[in-house]
Formats: sequence, structure tokens, C-alpha cells
Amino acid sequence: MSAPWLDVLDDTIRACAARNRPDLAARLREKRASQLDPRIRVLVVGESKQGKSQLVNALINAPVCAVGDDVTTAVPTFVQHAETPSAALLRGRSIADTPTERIPVPIDQVARAVSGRSGGEVLAAEVGIPRELLASGLVLIDTPGTGDPRGARAASTYAALLQADAVLMVTDATAELSASELELLRRVVAACPNVTVVLTKTDLSAQWRQVLQRDRAHLARAGVGAKVLPVSSALRLRAARTGDRELNAESGFPELLACVQRDIVAAADVLGRRSVAAAAASAVRQLVAPLKEELASMGARGPEDTIAALHEAQRRVDELRRRSARWQTVLADEMADLVSDVEHDLRDRTRGILREVDRTFETADPGKVWDEFEPWLRTSLTEAAATNFAWLLERAEWVAEKVARSFPVHRDDLLPESVFPDDLLDRVAELDAPALERFTASQKFFTGLRGSYGGVLMLGLVTSLAGMPLINAVSLGAGALFGGRSILEEGEQRLKRRQAAARQSVQRHVDDFFVKFSKDCRDAARHVQRSLRDHFSTIAEELQETLLESARSARRAVQDDATERERRTREAKGELDGLVQLYQRVQAVAGVGVAATPLSITA
Repeated sequence: MSAPWLDVLDDTIRACAARNRPDLAARLREKRASQLDPRIRVLVVGESKQGKSQLVNALINAPVCAVGDDVTTAVPTFVQHAETPSAALLRGRSIADTPTERIPVPIDQVARAVSGRSGGEVLAAEVGIPRELLASGLVLIDTPGTGDPRGARAASTYAALLQADAVLMVTDATAELSASELELLRRVVAACPNVTVVLTKTDLSAQWRQVLQRDRAHLARAGVGAKVLPVSSALRLRAARTGDRELNAESGFPELLACVQRDIVAAADVLGRRSVAAAAASAVRQLVAPLKEELASMGARGPEDTIAALHEAQRRVDELRRRSARWQTVLADEMADLVSDVEHDLRDRTRGILREVDRTFETADPGKVWDEFEPWLRTSLTEAAATNFAWLLERAEWVAEKVARSFPVHRDDLLPESVFPDDLLDRVAELDAPALERFTASQKFFTGLRGSYGGVLMLGLVTSLAGMPLINAVSLGAGALFGGRSILEEGEQRLKRRQAAARQSVQRHVDDFFVKFSKDCRDAARHVQRSLRDHFSTIAEELQETLLESARSARRAVQDDATERERRTREAKGELDGLVQLYQRVQAVAGVGVAATPLSITA
């Protein structure tokens, strides 16, 4: 016998299918399939560098997720129970699809794969480890840092969110909840209402209690009824290593683990009801909107107005199709210009650095100034890369705005706030010192000896005509003068060769940097283009489906006479009443009254 909330979900799926909304029906079927899975999926989300991976490691007392200042999780990591430690990588086209390949790997290679350093289309990683916490079917899912809630990096997180039973929203104690974190939290609660906020890194902030109080106040003002639990993953892991019970209690993890056991594992049925209710309520609201519009249209307009509405609906459909072709052309042209301009800008900046290098080594000796020069070059290249990439982001946002203006309607989600990959800027590689030719004391001696020979011989012969010996004070002085000049000239020659060697080494290094970073920028631009294309294609499809449905409704209204319109009005009101009852059942499943989350459905 199926659970009551699954019956409500089935009725909602049938309502979506009956009203020609296969997209909503497919999404609800995925939700139903996840409810039949006995595992309890807990999603760990938050912005980058908030301590999500370290939190997962501390919860199970094992280093299964990659952590570090230079490590960033790029794909979800599923941590679940297994009798023996194991790991695998999932490859395919998108996280929503069935993976096309499952590759077992050693556990110590998972960190490299989830940080995006292994190559290939890795969708996710699975880690199995024997832990009592996970034995009940609990699955912890470490997700990439979302950054902006509408960024492209958050796509895999939101895809996994559709299948989540509960969410741990992670924020650190060094600062109170930001506006972007509150927006992320609202989106998470809308998709999965079972949310607990975890305040990490309390060991790094002496003011964490004040931050905790301010975060709770922010949640209260935002209308988010989520618990906030302060923890320190570092103290928890240290206590696990030393067996220190007091330190473990100070870390806050006993309360967090009790919350997980009590509010998630032991309340799996409640979580299932609430997540099903959230998904079903969202679908019902989308079904109600066209019915309300149709009823208002039939009640407010006569036959002439109905015909005019049909013409207007057809005009809007044609306009959308015309603009759809236009925005794709605009996107392709502007992104091509962007790539060209960004690469030219990077080339111009690197040439400016090389010109400064040439000026430096016109006078400076590389052997003496190299230790000061190399940090300057690395800093200059890093600044050039950061400035160039910032311009890439700024231009890409401008392109997104220009494409958005091609659409004939305004929507709150028409313009994505961010579509950029995180962590593009890597540390600039070290510059190897060139092989510099030194002028040693022995080399100076032999150079001076060789140069003095001509002076001694020439002046000695001249003075011998005056009856002086070949080697005398005058010839020796001339030899010393010639020898000194030979040493100076040889030193200048060697200095020029060292300067040339330094310039060539820097030229090769800058060229390598340009090739690598320009490739990264082109990849980022292609990522942006694909993200914008997918985003606006989805918007265009939704708008087209909405306008086509409006056109079909207007066409039906024109074809129907007064009796037919009355019949359709009765049917629409009946459908609306049915959706009202279905919405009430959904709210009952969620365990709240209808008045708590009202649905405006009056015609």
C-alpha cells in the first residue's frame, strides 16, 4: 500500500498530464521515484570556502572529501555506507540523466576528480565507507560552491536538490549571512523545505555567538524557519584523533548529529511528506494560472474582443519566433567579438609587460636583480590575468543583457545574474631562472693577460727605438691599460648576453602564460555562451508554450458560440475547483493549514 502523500503526488501527476504539462509531470515522477528509494539524501550546500567538505569529513570522521585553500569541489560527491571503503566516478551528459559510465577509482583519487583536475565529463563521485551514521541509509552529498544562486556552477547543485530529502545549508562564523546566501536559502527552501543551517568555523571567530544571533534574526525576517547550529569541524576532527570528549562537545557536533538523527533519519516520513507537498504545490500553482486567465478572458470579452485576442496571441507567437532567431544570432556574434577582444586585450597587456622587461634589462644585470625581478613579473602577470578576466565577466554580462532585450516580455528570471565558472584564475607558474654566463676572476685574468700582450709589444717596440729595453715601465703601463680595457669590453659583452638570455627566458614564460590563460578565457567564454544559450532556450521554450496555449485558448473561444463558452466556463471552474481541492490535500500532506500558504485562485 502506497503512502497517502504518494497518492496525492500521483493525482497531481495525472492533473499535469491532463492539462498538457508533461514537463511538470516528468519532474513530479522523478520526485516520486526518489520517494521510493529507501535512502535518505542530505544535500550539503553553500557558497565556496564555507567549509562544506570539511563538515562532511567531520560528520563521518574520515577524509573522504577534498579540502584545502587551492582545492574547490566542482561536482557533487555522494558519501554513503559500504562494508568496505570504495569510490567511483560517474560520467555522462548531465546530472539529471542516467550516467553513461561508472568508473571505480581509488579513494585517494576522488579529490582530484571532483576538483575538476582529472579531465573528462565527470558528473559526480560516489564514496562508500563503513560508518554507523550512514548505515541507516543516510547519504551525504557534498556539492560545488554555488557562489551566485543563479550561477552556472550552481546548476549541478540544483539538479541534485530535486532529489534531496533534507538540506544542510553551510555558512561560516566569520561573517553574518549575506544577501546572496539568503537568496540561495530561499531557493533551497522553495525546492526542499527541510533545511538546517550549519554555522561553521566557530574556532576561527571569537564573535561567533553574535554572528549566530544576527543570522537567526536574518532568517526570522526572511520568514525561513530553519534551525541554526554552530559547529567547528577542526575541533571535531582533533577530538576524534585525541579521544577528547570535552573538545568534541565544544565542537558542537554532538548536537548536530543528534539533530540529523532526530530531525532527518528518524523523521524520514515527515521529510518525504514535506518535500512532496512542496513539489506538488508548485505544480498546482502553475496549473491554476492559465485557467484563471482563461476564465477572466471569457468573462470580460465579447466575440469581437475574443477575435482580437486571437489575432494578438498569434502576433505574439510570431513575434517570439522572429526574436528567437534574432537572439541566437546576437549571442553568437557578440560572443565571437568578446573572445577576439579579450584575447587582444590580454596580448596588449602582456606586450606592455615585455616592454617594461626590455627597459629593465637595457641597464640592469640579471644576475644581480633576478631575485627582485621574478616576483614583480609574477605579480604583473597575475594582475593582467585578473583584469582581463574581470573584463571578460563584465562584457559577458553586457551580452546577456543585450540578448535579454531581444525577448518581447519581462520576467524576473529572464536575465541570469551569473553564468561564469568559478576559480578560473590559477596561480601563475614559477619562472625558471635563465642560465646566466658569469665572468669569473680567472676569466678576467686571462682576458686581461690577452689584452695586455698587444700593449706591451707595441709600446715596447716603439721605446726600443729610443734605446730602452722591450719591457720597460712605459710598455708595462700600456699593457695594463690595454688589459683593463679588454676586461671592461669583455664584461660588457657578457652583460649584454646575460640580458639577452634573461629577455628570451621572460619572453618564453610570458608566451606560455598567454597561451594557457587565453585558452582558459576561451573555454570560459564557451562555457558562458553555452550557459546563456541553454538559459535563454529554456526561457524561449517556456514563453512559446505559454503563448501557444494562450493562442489555442483564444482560438477555442472564437470557434465556440455563447453556449460553448458557457460550457467551457463551467468546465474551467470545475477544473479550478478540482485544483483547489488538490491543493488543499497537498497542504494537508505537508502538515500545515491551507491558510498558512494560500493559493490565489478566485476567477
